[in-house]
Amino acid sequence: MQLVVNYTTAYSYTEPARRVIQLLRVTPQSFAGQAVLDWRIDVDCDAQLRESRDGYGNIIHMLYVDRPVDHLRVAVTGKVLTDDKAGVVHGLTHELPQQIFLRPTPLTQDGPAIAALSERIAASGGSPLERLHGLSGTLYDTLRFDTEATAVDTVAEQACAEGHGVCQDFAHIFIAAARRLGMPARYVSGHLFRRDGAHYQEAGHAWAEAWVDDLGWVAFDPVNGICIDDAYLRVACGLDYRDAAPVVGARSGGGGEDMTVKVQVSDASQQAQMQMQA
Repeated sequence: MQLVVNYTTAYSYTEPARRVIQLLRVTPQSFAGQAVLDWRIDVDCDAQLRESRDGYGNIIHMLYVDRPVDHLRVAVTGKVLTDDKAGVVHGLTHELPQQIFLRPTPLTQDGPAIAALSERIAASGGSPLERLHGLSGTLYDTLRFDTEATAVDTVAEQACAEGHGVCQDFAHIFIAAARRLGMPARYVSGHLFRRDGAHYQEAGHAWAEAWVDDLGWVAFDPVNGICIDDAYLRVACGLDYRDAAPVVGARSGGGGEDMTVKVQVSDASQQAQMQMQA
């Protein structure tokens, strides 16, 4: 599938911000099953962008705005060719030893609810891959997707105990439970093409990858209860959300801030077909 992404983050300030610095994790890389055809970042003011990689191999850009601005708009556009690899992630050029992803973090620290979930999955038996599928399916069946129930700093234990959350929470719970079972797992941020026609979204998507011997990293989306396919575009990974958040920043001045995010993910072949029909 050829996915087309238009991702805009716009800020408006009640007073001019004297200086803005942002770390952007918005640029995907090519690997087996994902080929980046075109990708660009546009900023609507005089700014500097410096590209590098972080410790997890993610492509990052440091954005510097050194003059007063009362608004800022960062637009990300691109085309990526994806292929369904049944969730198996191969060919990343920068990889860390999988044992690093056994380490808990404040957002993925387990507790009684995570422990009970892990014991339930362990008791079901089966191979490591079967247990991971069981974990993803259990979260899909038992957690309620609720955009109002949690925040970016909600921890996995709380979301699991309360039984609801967003994709970030589903991924954190999956990661915490997998690590408790002794299986390395990591957080992934990216984009999802919605086959139900909801191409306009308020944010990107998140899922998890777990290490399976003889297969390597396998990606699971517990929100939808599946391994990822060609509808998913992988951008960044880390131990948890904080390592893979699309935008992290700071500013001097600016007063109050209003931020709006708009994400559109579409299939280029469908766009072409619609244009022909029109």
